[in-house]
Amino acid sequence: MRVAMIPARGGSKRIPRKNIKLFHGKPMIAYSIEAAQKSGCFDKIIVSTDDQEIADVALAYGAEVPFLRPANISDDHATTMDVIQHTIQWFESQSMAVDLLCCIYATAPFILPGDLSAGLAAVSESNIDYAFSATSFAFPIQRAIALNGHGTVEMLQPEHLNTRSQDLAEAYHDAGQFYWGKVAAFKAGKVIFSSSAKAILLPRKRVQDVDTYEDWELAEALYAVMKV
Repeated sequence: MRVAMIPARGGSKRIPRKNIKLFHGKPMIAYSIEAAQKSGCFDKIIVSTDDQEIADVALAYGAEVPFLRPANISDDHATTMDVIQHTIQWFESQSMAVDLLCCIYATAPFILPGDLSAGLAAVSESNIDYAFSATSFAFPIQRAIALNGHGTVEMLQPEHLNTRSQDLAEAYHDAGQFYWGKVAAFKAGKVIFSSSAKAILLPRKRVQDVDTYEDWELAEALYAVMKV
């Protein structure tokens, strides 16, 4: 069985209730649910939440909420892996075998069904444990600067001060949209970013973290432009 699990706790601090806050007319979580539905990749689409209001919204958009998440993995210190492993344990307690699980973040309004399908194809390879969304950095990370304690700056890699940008290796980062994985790898707590993982590359215009109000405003503006 292939399961989509969308983690959506109720206690978000920086943007209260962000998982169900309206984003272009729909609760934010609805975009993740709908992408999972349209992808055709899943036997079940569930939301893991500790909050009844979020559960009700998820149910209204067609997801399942088979349990309410316990408090010990619903605070600021709970990791995504904690929530994934709890979900797998719940399915096993119900004697339901899950082969592949995809954790889809609730704040991913730019996710597309095709991205999830590409992830499924990648994680289905025999030597791959995980597939996740990623995108490139807009600026060469080798030219990053740090602010020191004296109010001035220093280069993190001064040896690249005069290196041409076209000669620097391109770098990528987690796009924070989804993580496909074999259940055995999740249960073992294997590190996702490793040689047994594949990155599903997304264009930068479809990647925006939504952690602060500034992030939210940027995401709304970008979404409005992309809808034209």
